[in-house]
Amino acid sequence: MSTITASLLAIIMSVPTAPQVAVPVTFSEPVPYEVSAVGWVPEFGDKVIVDTENNEGFLMHTDGTYMRFPVATGQRRFVYYIGRSYHAATPNWYWVARSLHIKGDRVTFGPSGRFLRLYKDGETNTAYGFHEYRTDEEMFGENDSFLPEERFESMGCIIVKHEMMDLIVATWEKNSEVLEVHTQFGIDDLRSVMLAFTQEETEKL
Repeated sequence: MSTITASLLAIIMSVPTAPQVAVPVTFSEPVPYEVSAVGWVPEFGDKVIVDTENNEGFLMHTDGTYMRFPVATGQRRFVYYIGRSYHAATPNWYWVARSLHIKGDRVTFGPSGRFLRLYKDGETNTAYGFHEYRTDEEMFGENDSFLPEERFESMGCIIVKHEMMDLIVATWEKNSEVLEVHTQFGIDDLRSVMLAFTQEETEKL
């Protein structure tokens, strides 16, 4: 090594280096982008949002891609059902679907009898859940002809079409039999709801 090279190396080694600072990891925020149900494939991390004012559901991926689907929610009046009197409007809450049951009543729960039960805050067993009805036409009309305000028909549960029930159950299975669900009365800004739901920053109603 020449004298000049050695001198340059000594100078370089003597210059203090800036300390390394860990760069915080940031997560991209979901940006709502609607796609059709054709080709939709359940993914890990999928969640469901239900607008109980406009009777619409949103099955969403973590990147904000979502598909919209019609739902029927609870009657907005007091009813007497299964031995108790209560206001049948579907509650607005944060839920987790944790168990799938097959019911014998194929009128209320549709041809398959499937009932995907919702647990309040992910812990408390409730009588609410997703299920089908006897026929799609009775609840949604031909080609979804019933307006949203005509679909307050359930006793509090969230009723979906047969094909949508297939997809919701498949999503629940894809997520190790756990599916997060948020019900809210009216959605003005879907992105804000997605962000709050994804980051779990919204207070429970």
